[in-house]
Amino acid sequence: MGEKLLELKDLSIDYKIKDGYLSAVNKVNFTIDRGEVFAIVGESGCGKSTLAHSILRLLPGGNEIVTGEIHFKDEDLTLVDQERMEHVRGKEIGMIFQNPLDSLNPVFRVGDQIEEALLLDDMSEEDAYKRVIELFKDVKMPDAEERAKSFPHELSGGMRQRVMIAMMLSRNPELLIADEPTTALDVTIEAQILEILKQMKKEFNAAIMLITHNFGLVAEIADKIGVMYAGEMVEQGDVFEIFENPQHPYTKLLMKALPSGTKNDGRLQTIDGSVPRITEKKPECRFANRCPLADEKCRTENPPMEWISDTHYCKCFHLGEEEK
Repeated sequence: MGEKLLELKDLSIDYKIKDGYLSAVNKVNFTIDRGEVFAIVGESGCGKSTLAHSILRLLPGGNEIVTGEIHFKDEDLTLVDQERMEHVRGKEIGMIFQNPLDSLNPVFRVGDQIEEALLLDDMSEEDAYKRVIELFKDVKMPDAEERAKSFPHELSGGMRQRVMIAMMLSRNPELLIADEPTTALDVTIEAQILEILKQMKKEFNAAIMLITHNFGLVAEIADKIGVMYAGEMVEQGDVFEIFENPQHPYTKLLMKALPSGTKNDGRLQTIDGSVPRITEKKPECRFANRCPLADEKCRTENPPMEWISDTHYCKCFHLGEEEK
């Protein structure tokens, strides 16, 4: 057990909508230790990004109801004032957003945007510029000095992602939240981004919360994995345990949907249906409408959290059962 850095306790997020409330995240619990990589996987619409944004209190719209606790080091971030949160963002917790082109200001050069963050720490402009170039070299940006003078639209997707990582690293945060850091990148650039994340973990002992659809990325870098479905963490554990012994039907179906790389596989496994919009919290398993093992009990009772080992738990009534 390492030093606990982040702990979520029964975190729930509900959005006000026209006809009531939309349950985006429901009673999620997990911890991330210093120097650990925790990966969160699941289909689009499962609440992964909402969870990440809630940690930095960046949920859009202002119509959310947040309950539960978000403990970062020795304080609950749901209770601190806005001034304290502004210090936490970037300085103590950094975030790579899902689409770097949307996250970068189109009218400022990328070097100036990173320099702006460094100037907040009372660094001189000369030192800040030198630090920007160092950061660009750290993230393997080609022609670092020239690229620092570029506008976002002049850079490729891989270069923009490097800018975001450099920006996140600029103030040496203790926790890095990476929301789909390799989406839309080719496999060569993806491998380079992966190496950068590994280096960050090694050099700074930083904890990383990785949100991804890419199980290959998870297997390569993660220490622990959490599987989300319809706002709930349905299975969580050591990455090797989950890959070798998945227990929840949803996790098993996600694994079966992965291409194995042989040409004789035929069509990939699919999961019928889609992630539901939960507008009414009922005593039921949220995966019941798509689960091949679902019975009447699944549709009328909340499944308990069952511990498979000291580091692996699952919420399901049908542990150990196989599809008939």
